[in-house]
Amino acid sequence: MTENPASTRTADGEVPTDGRTVVFRGGTVVTVDAARRVLADTDVLVIGQNIAAIGTALEVPEGTFEIDASGGIVMPGMVDTHRHMWQTAMRGYGADWTLTQYFVWYYLEHGKSFRPEDVRAGNRLSALDAIDAGVTTTVDWSHGLRTLDHAEAAIDALRSSAGRYVLAYGNIFAGPWEWTADAAVRRFLSENNTGSERLRVQLAFDVTGDPEFPERAAFEAARELGLPVTTHAGVWGATNDDGIRLMHENGFMTPETVYVHAATLSDDSYHRIAATGGSVSLSTESELSCGQGYPPSWILRQHGIPVSLSVDTSVWFSSDLFSAMRSTLGADRGWEHTRAHEKGETVTHSHLRAEHVVDWATRGGAESLGLGDVIGSLEPGKRADIVLIKNDASPTMFPIVNPNGHIALQAGRGDVHSVMVDGALAKYAGRLLGDTLDSVRNDIEATVDYLHSELGDPTWEQGMNPDAPEEKMLDNPYTYTDYKDASTHTADRQTAGSV
Repeated sequence: MTENPASTRTADGEVPTDGRTVVFRGGTVVTVDAARRVLADTDVLVIGQNIAAIGTALEVPEGTFEIDASGGIVMPGMVDTHRHMWQTAMRGYGADWTLTQYFVWYYLEHGKSFRPEDVRAGNRLSALDAIDAGVTTTVDWSHGLRTLDHAEAAIDALRSSAGRYVLAYGNIFAGPWEWTADAAVRRFLSENNTGSERLRVQLAFDVTGDPEFPERAAFEAARELGLPVTTHAGVWGATNDDGIRLMHENGFMTPETVYVHAATLSDDSYHRIAATGGSVSLSTESELSCGQGYPPSWILRQHGIPVSLSVDTSVWFSSDLFSAMRSTLGADRGWEHTRAHEKGETVTHSHLRAEHVVDWATRGGAESLGLGDVIGSLEPGKRADIVLIKNDASPTMFPIVNPNGHIALQAGRGDVHSVMVDGALAKYAGRLLGDTLDSVRNDIEATVDYLHSELGDPTWEQGMNPDAPEEKMLDNPYTYTDYKDASTHTADRQTAGSV
């Protein structure tokens, strides 16, 4: 799957990258198992692809590569259930955008400028970005695949990268009923729907709420191909209750469906999601900044809807789940306090705890992707997707008195010492392994130079500080349909009033 050699030479000597037996010695192990056990001074032994044993002072086979985890936290690899990887080449470009400005730039004006090689470059950089931050599984919500060449470039980048990936195939420039009917696209999806634990495929498209329900054909294609669907739902001005109702009434809401954001829905829609067993991917940094709606973790908890966390896009936000955990705790607690204060009350106990968001960033993501029996927690027999958080040079990394709290509110990507995927090390001693970083840098520079020249200096500069013309303030951002519905603008008020 990866192009790494069997070992990489570092300052500590040869570090195995080919699945050689490895033991993490003496760390605080945050298992994220069903009991959420936290084990002090504990070893984790990896043999081949799997976790072989967890315990104190484990006996290990001769020749085992030992990683000193003392003073650090050993946790499961994190799972990002919604990341537009192709946009990573434009990291930080839209720092001051609103959601409307994002729609205008990508959907209406410049998204079509991306060539297949630009999608490949963005995916390669994003893959390294994820591993560096301890994210071992990523859903590539790849909605820029306007040609099959773009799709081949996207999946080629994922195949050549360390990590687990789900290519969520999408195309914002055409109706989902159009591109899912393309025989070449269906062939691509079928050929890559192998059931691999390392690379899977889904369909990624949205439901506008058009009563004609043209998206039916895309759902039927997903069913025929045996593919899950991930969809942006509950997004202010774009997708709301009518879309959920249409999906439900036509039998297309399943336990495998992942609803991204789900921030502007009514209680009725949340009931439908809960009743059909679906899950929600929260992109809290995005929801707080862009305007999809207030992050709905509080109401998802009330309805018992499973939750995972996601980055969304590095064109705006940080590309790590430490930030996602931190912002989710802050948003949830801020909402609780605000609502209580409006009633003249005081919150004395936080309902959302650090251990909950750590669970959402790991096990929750794995379960939403149907990989809960494979990854998401540290247990013997599961695949060895493991992260060691340890930084002896940082005062932030001691004392560790509350490990879940330390992960959620203290640590960051710079504290990620080692990352293992499927039993092979992809990062060690704070350094990515392999020699791909320089080549990715060259590809990204070529993409940025191309896009800059394609847009021209004035447009390039304006893009970072955009003024969207009034005529482009649409009720929905989808260029492939004229359907508009002002009811989307009432959903947030309905949700806020339901508490």
